[in-house]
Amino acid sequence: MNNLTSLRRTFKNKTLFDQALTHRSWPNEHKLIRESNERLEFLGDAILDFLVTKDLYDRLPDKNEGYLTALRAKIVNTKNLYEIAKRLNLGNHIFISKGEEERGGRQSEYILADTIEAIIGAIFLDSGIKKSEDFVRIHILSTLEEKLNEPLKDPKSALQEYTSTHKLGRPKYEVVKETGPDNAKEFTIAVKINNKIFGKGTGKTKQAGEQEAASIALKKVADGLRQKNVVK
Repeated sequence: MNNLTSLRRTFKNKTLFDQALTHRSWPNEHKLIRESNERLEFLGDAILDFLVTKDLYDRLPDKNEGYLTALRAKIVNTKNLYEIAKRLNLGNHIFISKGEEERGGRQSEYILADTIEAIIGAIFLDSGIKKSEDFVRIHILSTLEEKLNEPLKDPKSALQEYTSTHKLGRPKYEVVKETGPDNAKEFTIAVKINNKIFGKGTGKTKQAGEQEAASIALKKVADGLRQKNVVK
């Protein structure tokens, strides 16, 4: 199951696998062939949460519920699933409409992450929980040691927690610039606290830009507090 071609060969129901790769835009142009992957995504999301929860519970007996919840979120979030999709070259295999493709759908963080969940749902229906667990272990939990050595919270979550703890006001994110064609846009995002810009970040998605902006702002806000609350 190290690539999509070999994974498809393991399926008893090849149509189910193809459905897992079918974005909701594709059936609009190909009537009555098959449904989109939305229901499979719904199922796969729940199965992924369960399998990661079970693995963390078994593997980290000394960690409390709060830690395990945060670590699980780091493993199953859109960004991480997107990175897994890229390693599988998933964008070249999904079924999407021409319009969605022109908008950059084959590189969309959200579309590719959702498709990973749909694949997990399809594996479960085709072969059961053991095969689903094998896929999750090989492709998603293989990076657990790496995740354990990283900061537990992503920059946006960390900034939100920090500003809340110090009663500085809720961070707000704004798109200040968009560049590039529709299929290869780059977004510049500013994060404001009390209407003052504390960081700007750029990325191919708004979420990536927000994370970079939050990372910059977190350092600036912490430095400011050490210099007698310049935020206020």
